[in-house]
Amino acid sequence: MNLVWLTILYFVASIVVVLIGVLLFELMTRQYKDWEEIQHGNIAVALSIGGKIIGICIVLAFSIFHNDTVLATFLWGLLGVALQLVAYLLFELFTRRFSVETELKAKNVAVGMISLSVSIGLGFVIGASIT
Repeated sequence: MNLVWLTILYFVASIVVVLIGVLLFELMTRQYKDWEEIQHGNIAVALSIGGKIIGICIVLAFSIFHNDTVLATFLWGLLGVALQLVAYLLFELFTRRFSVETELKAKNVAVGMISLSVSIGLGFVIGASIT
């Protein structure tokens, strides 16, 4: 297949996976709507969502490096989304002193930075496990 078309297919597959991930994260947050918070300048939420997007893209990049097909990259990307969702739930569970969701809604940038870091870090871990 022509490399230009293959690049376009990987690009489209990646955009679809990222959009699915963003939609699922939006559905997970019960206390606020991500894009409304971002529109109103909530940097903490923007950092959290940005980290998730970067984390998913890291998984996609590793998949492109290690797989032969666009379908394999798409499926690895979906697994990356699912694992990022699990990571978010675990992050909320392990922070017993406060609710991550409440702190993000309250514009706590420190929590947003930790959320971003967890998502990016796990993106590398998930991506590195792809063979």
